[in-house]
Amino acid sequence: MANIKSAKKRVLVNRTKADRNKSIRSGVKTAIKKVYAVIESGDKDAAVKELAAATKTIEMAATKGVYHKNNAARKVSRISKAVNKMA
Repeated sequence: MANIKSAKKRVLVNRTKADRNKSIRSGVKTAIKKVYAVIESGDKDAAVKELAAATKTIEMAATKGVYHKNNAARKVSRISKAVNKMA
């Protein structure tokens, strides 16, 4: 651990932010998995609802700076494409 007071604070703040970012990333992964699970089941209406929820989660993560906006756009695009392919 650091000896200087400001360095000690940096360590604590960075740990807090890392935990927050990890939680948000985990939520995004879970939302994406839910979309793909519903796609596998074949329920188009449920897939559209899960897509909306996942899109919101991903865009919130991008707004908070956890994901770059292009990365978030790519994730949204991929799940949207998967839902739109459903018959």
